[in-house]
Amino acid sequence: MSDLKADLTLDNSGLSCPMPIIKTKKAMDGMKVGEILKMVATDPGSVSDIQAWVKKTGQELLEQEKEGEKFVFYIRKVK
Repeated sequence: MSDLKADLTLDNSGLSCPMPIIKTKKAMDGMKVGEILKMVATDPGSVSDIQAWVKKTGQELLEQEKEGEKFVFYIRKVK
């Protein structure tokens, strides 16, 4: 479990691609630069999707971990 403190938590459990990315983008759009989003997903495809999305959008993936059946991502809004 991470020591990072999230400003917002988004639970995308049970959603399949592309919904976790769409909801993550929408959540990030409403955040301020420097804030951290904790995104939780159950879709294994989210791992590669989030990695590609942060690279494409310039956001910062601080950490990713697996907690049981859930994938947890900490993403800092850069721009």
